[in-house]
Amino acid sequence: MARRINRYRVRVGDQPAVAFTLTGAVLLVTALVLIAPLGVIFVEAFRRGLTPYGEALVRPDTLHAMGLTVFAALVCVPVNVGFGIAAAWAVTKFTFPGRSLLLALVELPFSISPIIAGVAYLFVYGAQGLLGPFLAAHDIKIMFAVPAIILASLFVTAPFVVRELVPLMMAQGRDEEEAAASLGASGFQILRLVTLPNVRLALLYGAALCNARVMGEFGAVSVVSGNIRGQTSTLPLQIELLYQDSQVVAAFAAATVLVGVALFTLVAKYLIERAEKKRGERPTDLAA
Repeated sequence: MARRINRYRVRVGDQPAVAFTLTGAVLLVTALVLIAPLGVIFVEAFRRGLTPYGEALVRPDTLHAMGLTVFAALVCVPVNVGFGIAAAWAVTKFTFPGRSLLLALVELPFSISPIIAGVAYLFVYGAQGLLGPFLAAHDIKIMFAVPAIILASLFVTAPFVVRELVPLMMAQGRDEEEAAASLGASGFQILRLVTLPNVRLALLYGAALCNARVMGEFGAVSVVSGNIRGQTSTLPLQIELLYQDSQVVAAFAAATVLVGVALFTLVAKYLIERAEKKRGERPTDLAA
């Protein structure tokens, strides 16, 4: 049976027409769907030169949108990293009733439109919502303010770290953790010295995805923030406002910032994986 499979693979690999067709189709789709739109962003942003591009980026409302976007990421990424580690560790290392339900609830944001999530927050924290009268009575403002942006961003990014950690931690099993526990290690020591080092790449990748989603989130944030220019507009919302005002160069200039963040994330991920691979190929001190 294995000999038949090997022969089949050789015959398929020896057909240059098939390889050329598949490669050409992939390159064509990549060029049309990924490269062309990214190229248009930079062409339009620099169409009038570097000076208008720089002036567009230092506009007060655009700078405020950048700062608010970075602030949301600085809050949401650590919170979701901590939540993701706790949820993944509980689901994969312990057995308890409702474990599958917990995992399903964590992945719920993937099944709900971000706009629906934003509307749901309005019905809970808005002036006419479930907690609206209580919040108004105590002068607590959540909707159409920064707290609403944080809440919406936390909701849409909650599953990213969990989804990266759970499959890897399930594949690794519980043997190392149980061995550490039998030697007297505490729960925190097991997490810090055993579990986390084994999943650091997946954790980093999940955090990078979470960061990219926070910075690029539009739907839920547009509902709960009010999109007030210079106050509650994140960078994606600011790009929409600029484009609606026919300020095309300013809109594409702001868009290059988000594209730059995405490209930087990809490059950093590649470099870290490469460094980790080289580290794994080196002989250990014990072996040396």
